[in-house]
Amino acid sequence: MKRNYMAFDVEIAKGFPESSQDWKAYRPFGISCAATYSGEGQPRLWYGSTPDGGIADQMSREEAADLVAYLASEVQSGWTILTWNGLGFDFDILAEESGLLDKCRELALDHVDMMFHLFCLQGYGLGLDTAARGMGLPGKPAGMSGEQVPLYWSRGRRQEVLMYVAQDVRTTLDLAKAVERLGHLTWLSKRGIRTEVYLPSGWLTARQAMQLPLPDTSWMSRPWPRSKFTGWLER
Repeated sequence: MKRNYMAFDVEIAKGFPESSQDWKAYRPFGISCAATYSGEGQPRLWYGSTPDGGIADQMSREEAADLVAYLASEVQSGWTILTWNGLGFDFDILAEESGLLDKCRELALDHVDMMFHLFCLQGYGLGLDTAARGMGLPGKPAGMSGEQVPLYWSRGRRQEVLMYVAQDVRTTLDLAKAVERLGHLTWLSKRGIRTEVYLPSGWLTARQAMQLPLPDTSWMSRPWPRSKFTGWLER
């Protein structure tokens, strides 16, 4: 099904240890910035403002609510929100920071989360950079990862973070279109094995992906349950 996609990504203000098995134990994180991108012009950047017009340490509840209202308005105008792991992360964070759980739940269920769709098919997740490079796309900027963003932000390197989140939404949108054009997603595993998943009907919304049968994960020692991504919807 042909959709008009608007890519969306959130960056958090406070980090958590990379070794953590439960990142949710360290919340609340705050939102340092976010980006939206439809492919027209430049990505729109979202961040908090200080009284003197500077960039705030994090978005206020009102500013986060403005972002929710914008996303809802774009959906009403015919756009489909697009993320990579937005169901399990970005919308969960946005719901907490904006206080608009019901609206974020609705947006999350009806948007396309490519990583969640893949997880429902395969039983495991995949990084955006790995997926993008597997499809011949540039991927994330060199020298920075999502885990480093809160540290860069706290040290005042905010323009670099804004460039990073802008590139993330460009990559997200380019990846979605490439997969829909070719009908498959290809990437190299950590062992260097070429892996392909065919998606002849394109991407599913999170609500649709949740209806897929559970994949065989008997070969995994500790497979993730879908509730890892959907649990917050029951709050």
